[in-house]
Amino acid sequence: QVQLVESGGGLVQAGGSLRLSCAASGRTFSSYTMGWFRQAPGKEREFVAARSWGGRNTYYADSVKGRFTISRDNAKNTVYLQMSSLKPEDTAVYHCAIQSRSYSVPVTPDDPDEYDLWGQGTQVTVSS
Repeated sequence: QVQLVESGGGLVQAGGSLRLSCAASGRTFSSYTMGWFRQAPGKEREFVAARSWGGRNTYYADSVKGRFTISRDNAKNTVYLQMSSLKPEDTAVYHCAIQSRSYSVPVTPDDPDEYDLWGQGTQVTVSS
């Protein structure tokens, strides 16, 4: 059974950093594009970042570009989201997701429909 488990969330002051992790099991991790999304209370789910299965292609939302970095360790079946210069507006539940098709570069990596499995999420709270 495929499973994604996020960790690393917490409370941090504005300007601080956090690193989120997402451990995958039950699927050949290295063959799939991985993404991070977030959802704040009362708002729609928002794309954050994605990294293609081969690691060659990375994608970022404009709101996090230059501050967040997505990486992956295929040997550990884990994708990371390094977040720096955090702002209060980054407060949200962060979810990782795995693309539904293997060996595929997503046409629209910011589209949730590209992904077929989601983790339960980890809370990130940035205080001002």
